[in-house]
Amino acid sequence: MASLSTQPYKGTRDYYPEDKRVQDYIFNTWRKVVERYGYQEYGAPTLEPVELYAAKSGEELVGEQTYQFKDRGDRTVAIRPEMTPSISRMVAARRQELGYPARLYSIANFMRYERPQRGREREFWQLNADIFGVDSVRADAEIIEIADDVMKSFGAKDEMYTIRVNHRGLVDAVMKNYLGLDKEKAHKLIKLLDKKDKMSADDFAKAAAEIVEKKAVLSKLSTLVRVKTLDEMPEELQKTDAFSQLSDLLDNLKSAKITNAKFDMTLMRGFDYYTGMVFEIFDLHPDNNRAMFGGGRYDGLVGLFGVDSVATVGFAPGLTSTELFLKSHKLLPKLLPATEIGIVVIDDKVDEAMAIARELRSEGVNTEVDYTGRKLDKQIKALVKKDVPYMLFVGSKEVQEEIYTFKDVNTTDEEKLSLERVISRVKDHRSKSINPDPDDDIFSEE
Repeated sequence: MASLSTQPYKGTRDYYPEDKRVQDYIFNTWRKVVERYGYQEYGAPTLEPVELYAAKSGEELVGEQTYQFKDRGDRTVAIRPEMTPSISRMVAARRQELGYPARLYSIANFMRYERPQRGREREFWQLNADIFGVDSVRADAEIIEIADDVMKSFGAKDEMYTIRVNHRGLVDAVMKNYLGLDKEKAHKLIKLLDKKDKMSADDFAKAAAEIVEKKAVLSKLSTLVRVKTLDEMPEELQKTDAFSQLSDLLDNLKSAKITNAKFDMTLMRGFDYYTGMVFEIFDLHPDNNRAMFGGGRYDGLVGLFGVDSVATVGFAPGLTSTELFLKSHKLLPKLLPATEIGIVVIDDKVDEAMAIARELRSEGVNTEVDYTGRKLDKQIKALVKKDVPYMLFVGSKEVQEEIYTFKDVNTTDEEKLSLERVISRVKDHRSKSINPDPDDDIFSEE
């Protein structure tokens, strides 16, 4: 019989303690930012009826990317591939009971069956933050401001990323009125534009020619994809409501001192349910030059559940894309485990070491004891492998004198301290870790 593989399922990853610390750091940063703006956390089921996604998410997601199966009640269910339909269902269920604007967020994992690649996995984690009940540009601006605040809270600077914005209403006006495309061709061109950044210019031109065909229309399209600012848009498109909303949005972002937002006519966003503003955060690092995450307005989704529609706008950054951004820009801080002290036992003083550990824990210091009876060097190596920041040596002499050798693993400095001083030192270090000095070098160069 062949041995079982130690590898996780393709497109998923294992989170060892050092990976989990990175995950927790990102999750905690997300949580702090959105809660600053008044967002409240919710949870939703991992399984949903497959028709929940078939209604509006798009054929590709439902037909090719969902993990779906028949349950024992012969119902077709899917492991959630996204959160937007679930939270829309939840809002519809309590539409009259919620206080509006309803600011809601979740941090959860999802599954999609697609080809794993850099920054894209089959199981992935996301923050989902949405505001329900506000049909105005101010809500659009709030969502983008939060997304920018998320980036800044990780230490990102304006020159590290750009915020691309567009409007599905403007896209519709371009497709129907300006280019004169029917619904089918417009849908195909939108899907093509959504993939434009991943294609060569020649491949895009060939694919566009297969959809559009007419040279005059292709010439118009070629002009549009080169537009860099709203002011460069054709005059007839500047008369649309969508154009006015985008102009107001960019003014709102300037008022919020967000200077790296720009109009991008080619930005589509993949899902069919977007109805208004759409945006994307794009990493400018040459090693990670890619769209990180985005969001937009989807006013019609709640109405699919048989209630009046609720104006909605939201965004969803992913864990892996955020981690890649932090590593590319060397913004990932050195993250230590929750364990603060590892007690190294000398002279078989296990009982005494356990008593000291209990005292440390009672003072709120996270402490582990090596009671394996191993040699000193093996105990030390194990703690180094675990990245435990401090060691406390407990032997006959230490127990008798009540003065202990306290070692900083990072600097290798050793001190002789009373237990009271040990507790004080650890708590001082903890305070600095939570509120670091801006001049301290806390960032990893790995």
